[in-house]
Amino acid sequence: MKQVRVLSLFAALGACFLLVGCASEDKIDEITLKAGFSTNASDPRVIATELFKEKVERETNGRIKIEIYPDSELGADSDLISGVVNSTVDITASSAGNFASYDTNVGISAFPFLFSSFEDAWSFVDGGIEEKAEEHLEDYNIKVLGHFDNGFRCVTTSDAIGPVESVSDMDGLVIRTPENQIVMQTMLALGAQPKVLPFNELYDALKTGSFDAQENPIPVIYNNNLYEVQSNLAITNHSYDVMLFVIRQDIWDKLSDEDQEILEAAALKAQEKDRELIKTQTEEYVQKLEEAGMNITYPDLSEFRSATSDVVEYFKGTYDSEILNLIK
Repeated sequence: MKQVRVLSLFAALGACFLLVGCASEDKIDEITLKAGFSTNASDPRVIATELFKEKVERETNGRIKIEIYPDSELGADSDLISGVVNSTVDITASSAGNFASYDTNVGISAFPFLFSSFEDAWSFVDGGIEEKAEEHLEDYNIKVLGHFDNGFRCVTTSDAIGPVESVSDMDGLVIRTPENQIVMQTMLALGAQPKVLPFNELYDALKTGSFDAQENPIPVIYNNNLYEVQSNLAITNHSYDVMLFVIRQDIWDKLSDEDQEILEAAALKAQEKDRELIKTQTEEYVQKLEEAGMNITYPDLSEFRSATSDVVEYFKGTYDSEILNLIK
């Protein structure tokens, strides 16, 4: 009987090591992670995460599995981020400004007209300033794995409103924005009336005329069919939209060093894929949007820059002064 108990104990210990690794180290060996996104499966952030999934599952021999839920199946952006904070969603990617309710410094790259090219923006994001702005997110169970790209934000308007060709055309526009204080203040500086709405509700709101306008990067406009409910696109490039690709900190802390290295390497490849897609789509999709019937305008951006020149000053006292000084 004693021998049977000993054998049972060894069997139980073996099962423990197989499922969750060494219990004394409290490390996860096998897990399924849920990755949620507000956009559809054709969005670069989702495509890049498919690559992340493929690499992680291959390198871990399937011990770490990733399930992907697009189209707000797990909630809108704010729900997905709070899901990571509260441990109900494991992975997501969302505009940096959407994390600002947890750390106001996050999303510093969204200030108007900071960058003239993707390369300039990537150099900034990878240069340490963005990382410094995000350093307190871990206090909220958010581990940043990488910096995806959402592109440069542009303004679209309805047929009833007409095209935006100058700052004066922005006056009084009821425009949908994400829950991003920098973007909202930028719109206010341009004379518009920004109102927050979850992205998954945007298409229907534009279709019913609840908003005159919205602003998003070109790939988002095309991949989510917003051209069907907006007639005009103004290439304003008023704000660069970096996205944080994040995982729950509590899960990250329980991964072995080897598995953390696998996830970091896969996230870097996913980041490269996402950026490549965004840059290519931004360059190619303007023509596709024109072919789909949108009227494309290229306003003189000098007056847009002038109108938004005080936005950084507006946030003095809200953002870390050292970080603000780095972008001036």
